Amino acid sequence: MTQTQTQVHPLLARLKEVRPIICDGAMGTMLYSMGVPANSCFDECNLSEPDFVRKVHEAYINAGAEIIETNTYGANRFKLASFDLAGKVKQINMRGARLAREVREVSGLPVMVAGAIGPLGKPIKPVGLISAQEAGDIFREQAEALLEGGVDLIMLETFRDLEEMRLALLAVREACDLPIVAQMTFEEDGRTQMGSTAQEVVSTLQELGADVIGANCSTGPQRMARVITEMVGNAGGKTPISAQPNAGWPEMVNNRVVYVSSPNYMANFARRMYDSGARLLGGCCGTTPAHIKALADALNGTTTQEPQTDGAGRPFLVTGPLRALEHDAPMLREAAPLETSEERVSIHSTPDSLGWKLGKEFVVSIELAPPRGVNPTKVLAGAEMLRNKGVDAVNVTDSALGRASMSALAVCYQVLGKTGMTVIPHFTTRDRTLMGIQSELLGAHSMGLRHVLALTGDAPNPVDHLGSSAVFDIDSIGLIKLLSKLNRGEDLAGNSIGGTTDFLIGCAFNPTARDLPLEKERLAQKLEAGAHFVMTQPVYDLELVDRTLEHISEFHANVILGILPLQSYKHAEFLHNEVPGIVIPEFVLAKMYEAGANGKQAGVEMAQEILMYAHDKYAGVYLMPSFGRYEMCASVLDVLPRFQAVGT
Repeated sequence: MTQTQTQVHPLLARLKEVRPIICDGAMGTMLYSMGVPANSCFDECNLSEPDFVRKVHEAYINAGAEIIETNTYGANRFKLASFDLAGKVKQINMRGARLAREVREVSGLPVMVAGAIGPLGKPIKPVGLISAQEAGDIFREQAEALLEGGVDLIMLETFRDLEEMRLALLAVREACDLPIVAQMTFEEDGRTQMGSTAQEVVSTLQELGADVIGANCSTGPQRMARVITEMVGNAGGKTPISAQPNAGWPEMVNNRVVYVSSPNYMANFARRMYDSGARLLGGCCGTTPAHIKALADALNGTTTQEPQTDGAGRPFLVTGPLRALEHDAPMLREAAPLETSEERVSIHSTPDSLGWKLGKEFVVSIELAPPRGVNPTKVLAGAEMLRNKGVDAVNVTDSALGRASMSALAVCYQVLGKTGMTVIPHFTTRDRTLMGIQSELLGAHSMGLRHVLALTGDAPNPVDHLGSSAVFDIDSIGLIKLLSKLNRGEDLAGNSIGGTTDFLIGCAFNPTARDLPLEKERLAQKLEAGAHFVMTQPVYDLELVDRTLEHISEFHANVILGILPLQSYKHAEFLHNEVPGIVIPEFVLAKMYEAGANGKQAGVEMAQEILMYAHDKYAGVYLMPSFGRYEMCASVLDVLPRFQAVGT
């Protein structure tokens, strides 16, 4: 397969901008302030006190952090062994990654999750007894667990020994191809504890391929500023520099450890370090959300934020730092009234519409996942990127896997208004009564939404439902019948609705269903009820690409093939074993296993192979990202000629 341009990782793309990147502050300091004893295992709080950890992440995001670190700094086998937790390395690291991701998704902001990895806590040979091989294995074990948890990058921090940093960086690079931020800690004399200078650190880490090099911990902002100036000078503009100092020196006040550097003091030195060339700035021990907010305000040149409005004086419903949401796109469209049957001209008959393209052009849709909170910034940014890429439509999931999230219709309305893209909301019958379904569909049409993927929906998540129960007054077939009636100008009871709707109706088909005859029978009923097109579950086998068409050929339907690019062997294994409706063949699992740290590239290449094979057979493809990584789906499209010349 011909390789084309590879999508740039969001961190690497962000580093090309002039603006600073704001990191978070201390985790241990915050947990300690919540009452966690100083001599306990902070990393274990991921399991025993997850709400504490969530609150810390949330506070830093609200303060303006664009990168949050997982609560896993000491979650390696050696350090955990001192708390009799050596057997929980994977559990603690995966949970730490997932907690950070959960809070990020609730925030709705394009925050990146960094997997935090610290030193082993014991010296390596020749000073200690730990061999290079053993050290590498321990670092790799932790990195793989963080990768499986879905982190966006790895943050190696507070290393005092350059050789140990080398082993850690090589181990992480073997495990994955995510960006690596490598931070050493320096003493008051400007050298590491093992005597390495800033010049030696920069030179070594550049040779090893660190994506960002920096300093954290040990000293306060003033002394660190000197080290950062040296690092920037020695980096020669080739590698970005990061700085995360402590909030000065700690003191004991009423038997508690207290850091006394004020937020403004930290912010002033952060500005100096940025002016000297540092790009990633945050804090370490003693820093709090107040420090990060002051730092973010100083670096962004603001101290207050006026609420932003939509041009008519109405405030946007956004929480968190408003600076992260840029309102430079067109305002939300005016609601389109229902047409009478005499006035109606279907939007699906215009040449640029999805309905017109189906069967004439190969269409591409990419799935967007709504936030689990009130802020849609991240999903809107993803939609804009995909619009610029040139995709034809975006799908928006409806509380997928039975986990509550922002309304798919609300997200679609905002995406439509901000980007003008074709939006296809997933609409499930799981959570709505028949009256509620009809009401929401009429409201969706009045907001300008003209496409619906009709689904029955997954069962409610047993962890998240909090007393909620499924409704299922009707299933997807009944929903399609209702949509068809609305398109004829009547409700389910046959009463006039005063006009006609203009919904293009999609339905689902799973070619890997356990009971394939029943799945085909239900597809026939969906199409007979009025569905206009079919979207499939993900397919990973070229043979199944053909078999799926054979299953559906008798229906003469426009079929959009599902493709979900794999990230790693662990990711493939999880999807195959734990996600309903997804079956991954053994040979694909074997390929991902062999790919090792190159799993993401292997996943993109396999997705591209299926895409090209399906190009002349299907009406289009439906790409589904994992962990909200829309850029990976955009990379898959680079093999199609019409996307090769389009920047993202």
